[in-house]
This record gives sequence, C-alpha cells and structure tokens, in this order.
Amino acid sequence: MTALRRSVLGPWLAIGLLAAVVLVLLSALVWRVLNPPLLPYVVGTEDTGPVVIQCDIVNASGITGAGRAMMTYLRERGFDVVELSTSSPVQKTSSILDRVGDRPSALRLAGAVGVADSLVVPMIDSMLFVRASVILGADASALPALAP
Repeated sequence: MTALRRSVLGPWLAIGLLAAVVLVLLSALVWRVLNPPLLPYVVGTEDTGPVVIQCDIVNASGITGAGRAMMTYLRERGFDVVELSTSSPVQKTSSILDRVGDRPSALRLAGAVGVADSLVVPMIDSMLFVRASVILGADASALPALAP
C-alpha cells in the first residue's frame, strides 16, 4: 500500500513544485513591468556610446543633509552628481531643471528621484556642464531617497 501511495503522491509533488516556480517567475515579471529599471545613461554617438547623465543638486528644502542624502542615492544608482549646493529661499516643491534641452535625460532623472514628469522644467543654461539640476523643495522628505 505504501508503494501505491508513493506513486500517487509523486506527480502531485511535481505539480506543486512547478506551480511554485511558475508563481515566482510570474511575480518577478509583474514586478519588472510595474517597476522598470531606470538606467542612468543616454544614447551617445557611435564613437562615445552610452553617456552617463550628469546632474547637480540644489538643496532648497531647508532640511539639513537632504542634498547629501540625494547625492548618495543618485550615485548609488549610477548617476554622476558633479555639484551639491544650497539655496536660502525654500522652494515649495521639488523639481528637475532641464539644462541642455535633453528632456529624456531629465525625465530619467525625475523617475529616479521620484519627481512627477510635470515638474520637469526646461531652463537651458549653456554655461553649466550638466544635463539637469535637481531642486529639492520642502516636499523632499516624501521622496524615496529621503523617506525614513
């Protein structure tokens, strides 16, 4: 009787194991569709290949250390943060300033920071050597980099 029990139990164990594997793979697919990776690169020329997005951060939030936390957050994700500064008038909302007219780069940075696409503002400045500027406002504590 135990041999019969083993022969009946074996296929059910295999089906259960396969169902668990399919469930894990399906959940990974759903996660990837809902949270696509944000690459810190833009398409360059044939000679240069992909180019890392360079940005600077202005802490206009009034929160001590917010700029440094955002700098660490972005550098861990592969962005090149070239400057960190503060601004005394506190901004209400965080935003991204497009500095060279490269909206796709600014939108990638906004996605990484957690700023809405509607808060990406073109402000071309040929004297700056960055693609975009991150302006941290009073709502900075709600951004993923500064969330507790």
